[in-house]
Amino acid sequence: MRTRRILRRPITVDRLPTVAAALHPALRRVYAARGLSDDQDLDLGLERLLPVSTLGGVDAAVDLLLQCHRSAGRVLVVGDFDADGATSTAVVVRQLRRLGFSDPGFLVPDRFKYGYGLTPEIVRVAVPMRPSLIVTVDNGVSSLDGVAEARRAGIPVLVTDHHLPGHSLPDAAAIVNPNLPGEAFGSKALAGVGVAFYVMAALTRRMREAGLVPGGAETNPADLLDLVALGTVADVVPLDVNNRILVAQGLRRIRAGRCAAGLRALLEVAQRRLETVVAQDLAFQAGPRLNAAGRLEDMSLGIECLLTASVTEAKEYAGRLSLLNSERREIETRMQQEALAKSDTLVASLEGHVPAGLCLFDGGWHQGVIGLVASRIKERVHRPVIAFAPGERGWIKGSARSVPGVHVRDALDAIATRHPGLLEKFGGHAMAAGMTIRDSRFEEFERAFAEEVERRIDPDTLSGDLHTDGPLLPGEFNADTASALREGGPWGSGFPEPQFDGRFGVADARIVGDRHLKLRLKALSGEFVDAIAFRYLDDGGAPAPRPQQEIELVYRTSLDEYSGVRRLQLVSEWLRALP
Repeated sequence: MRTRRILRRPITVDRLPTVAAALHPALRRVYAARGLSDDQDLDLGLERLLPVSTLGGVDAAVDLLLQCHRSAGRVLVVGDFDADGATSTAVVVRQLRRLGFSDPGFLVPDRFKYGYGLTPEIVRVAVPMRPSLIVTVDNGVSSLDGVAEARRAGIPVLVTDHHLPGHSLPDAAAIVNPNLPGEAFGSKALAGVGVAFYVMAALTRRMREAGLVPGGAETNPADLLDLVALGTVADVVPLDVNNRILVAQGLRRIRAGRCAAGLRALLEVAQRRLETVVAQDLAFQAGPRLNAAGRLEDMSLGIECLLTASVTEAKEYAGRLSLLNSERREIETRMQQEALAKSDTLVASLEGHVPAGLCLFDGGWHQGVIGLVASRIKERVHRPVIAFAPGERGWIKGSARSVPGVHVRDALDAIATRHPGLLEKFGGHAMAAGMTIRDSRFEEFERAFAEEVERRIDPDTLSGDLHTDGPLLPGEFNADTASALREGGPWGSGFPEPQFDGRFGVADARIVGDRHLKLRLKALSGEFVDAIAFRYLDDGGAPAPRPQQEIELVYRTSLDEYSGVRRLQLVSEWLRALP
């Protein structure tokens, strides 16, 4: 593999006038590098959200829901077992309750028994619950057999999803998905919870117009934007302008204390203060704790956490989810170490000629954590990775994580076309996907995946080049800079958190927590600053830099708050000691 390069994002002209002129200079440069061209790009007000009426299928969806409401029928929401699915389920159930629907319920497939989506088996579990309408959230667009089973049982299905459809669509009563062929909605990046929010907003509007909203009821769908923000960030969908509005508005409500009791509890158990919460807190604190339920047990626990109005119950749920998350981290750490060893052995055996797409399998791995392992290995080898774990007898289940430029779901679709029968099931989107194959066909799939990625990947991607916003300038190594960058989000996929590069002298270096490298650095300007390289020892190899040595560093800024004093701390993304 080629040596990693540092590539600075170009800023050809500073195009941010008037209001933007008052921004911190570092934030101003970051915005310009992301192509923000005028003050309107900085306006994340709710009034700029793409109109609800422009999302195809919402009228038909509302018709179905209203029919169920008028007949006092029961809506059953079938969700997914990740944070996007949990928040989608909570948004729909909470809003239906507020709108006076009759006992709306939810059902989440046990990933270890039934797998993903509305399967025929899940429909058979649902039938005794006597639903008048099944609503899928964050799944369903590929559930052809499950929808057919529901129709045989006389239950109409409303599919709300954001995943890419296959060659055929399910025979559902209505489908709402911004990624359907021919769909003209202005954002293809909505998460499942974003789609659910749009449907609930359209339903609420129609019911208000028809005078069907219970008197005095609090039914503003914007009250649910805290959950929309959590699901959107946790699902790592691109933060286009529409998603940035949803997340920004959700964060505004969280900071004001107007959020679900369960989300408040998840943030508090992670020791985050509501008034300073940012998107990264949802991504790395609340989201993983919520996801832990679906990864190791049953996501019903996470959904109940988001549904309860009781502060006491919310704290109990959050505590249990936090314990599960700790267990998940222990399993993940072991599996990552094994996977890193496997990838290192593979790299060595291939004398550096690593396949463009990498597949790893271990009979002792846990299905619930393989996506995290794939993500970690992807960071190491800079190419799409699929980690496999045992499924039912004779089958293995894989979780893929991709890199920019390789649409992994499209790659799997191409494999299914070129190699009929090789993939039993698959689904996903650009950056993540899941699949099931015969264990006896792993090596065949491994070759097919490498060949397909090779056709699609830009060779420059394989180098793991680091894209930065250049250096921080003299006088910017302070807490004010970190605060401005923190508040300048929401940052996430497609609108990356700022990261910078520079050369520093090492004043002090020591290992803390058995695996992290703590540094005291001197910038070329003469300013001193603290830095930390998390998990530095996990990857092995390079020894810690020595005092007086010079290093090249790619870093993010963070605020280290202790005893009421805010200090800048640089967080290393990549570190190289210079000779």
